Amino acid sequence: MSSSRDRVESGYQAVGQLFHRYLTGLILALVVETGTEKAARVVQGLFRRQQEERFLPGLEKLGLLDESAAVACAKYHYLSNHLGGVSVVFIPESEKKAWIRYAPPRWIFDGTAIAAIPTEVSRAMLWGWHANNGVLLDNPKLGFVCTGQTVDGLPGLEGYYIEEEEELSAGNRLRFNYGESSPPVNYADLPVLDNEEWPSERLLKVARNYSMDYIRNIIPVMSQELGPLVAQGILYRTGRKIGMQYSLETQRVLGLDEPIDVLEALLAAQGDVLGRVGANLSQTSWRLMNGLETESTPEWMDGLVGLWEGVLLVMEPHLRLNLLERLDMGEEAFLWRVTKTGRPKKF
Repeated sequence: MSSSRDRVESGYQAVGQLFHRYLTGLILALVVETGTEKAARVVQGLFRRQQEERFLPGLEKLGLLDESAAVACAKYHYLSNHLGGVSVVFIPESEKKAWIRYAPPRWIFDGTAIAAIPTEVSRAMLWGWHANNGVLLDNPKLGFVCTGQTVDGLPGLEGYYIEEEEELSAGNRLRFNYGESSPPVNYADLPVLDNEEWPSERLLKVARNYSMDYIRNIIPVMSQELGPLVAQGILYRTGRKIGMQYSLETQRVLGLDEPIDVLEALLAAQGDVLGRVGANLSQTSWRLMNGLETESTPEWMDGLVGLWEGVLLVMEPHLRLNLLERLDMGEEAFLWRVTKTGRPKKF
C-alpha cells in the first residue's frame, strides 16, 4: 500500500509530465492550425511573460545578484532549468561573456516534435526571453548571440550573453552567428544540488511548477494573440488528444484505475482544495491561474477541460465530464461531475 508521500510524489510527477506534453502539443498545434508567424508570436509572448514574472525574483532567490550581468544570466538559465529537469550547461568565459547550451533532447520540443518545429518558433523563444534580459537588468549593453539551434540540425541550442562596449539597439539584443561554437564544458565546475536540501519530493514539486508555469502563461497569451474563442478551440482539441495519448502513462504513475479517482488526484496534485461527494468533485481554488483573475475569460477553462477529458475517455469511452459550477464565473467552486452516457434510443 502506497504511503502519503508516495501519493504526493506520484501526483507531482503525473501533473508535471502531462502539462509538459500539453505545452509541446500546443506549440505544434499552433504551427499547424495558425501558421508559423502566429505560432512564433505566441511563443515569443509566452517567454516574455515568463521572463517578466520569474527572472528578477529568480536571480535573487538563486543568489546571483552579485555576479556580473552576463555570468548571472547564464548561471540563472543553468540553475533554473536544471531544477525543472532540463539539460542545460553554462561556461563563464569572462566577466562579460558567458555561454549556455541546451543539450538534446530539448525539453520544450518533446520527443519527435523537434522535427516539426520551424526555426522561427525556436528563435521566438530567444526574442521573448534572452534578448530582454539586458532591459530588465537596466543594462543596455547586454545582448545574446545564438550560435546554434537543435531545430536547425546543430548539436544543441547554444549561445552566449555578452556585455558590449556600446549600447545595443533593440534589433541587436539578439544576434545569430552559426560560425562560433562554445568552449568545452568543465562539468566538475558546474554547481551540484545538495541531496538533503533538494530531496525527491521537492524536486518533483519544482518540476511540476515548471510545467504548470508554462501552461499558466501560454493560455492568456494565446487568448490575446488569437482571440479567446480561437484559443479555446486549440486548447480543447489539443488537450483532449494529449490527454488520451498519455492517459495510460498517467494512470500508471498515479497507480489508479477509476476515472473519478484519477481526476481527483490530478486536481489535488496541482495544489487545489477539493471536496468529494459520490461522482462530484468540488474544487474551491484554481492554483494554476491564481492572481490572473482580472485577465481570465471563461474560454480558458473551456479549453483546459479537454486535457482532463482526454485522460478519462481512455479509461471509459462513454464517460462525460460535466462542469456544473464555475469558480471562474463568480461561483463558489468548480463543481465537476463524472457520468457515463449511452446511445440515444430516439430523437
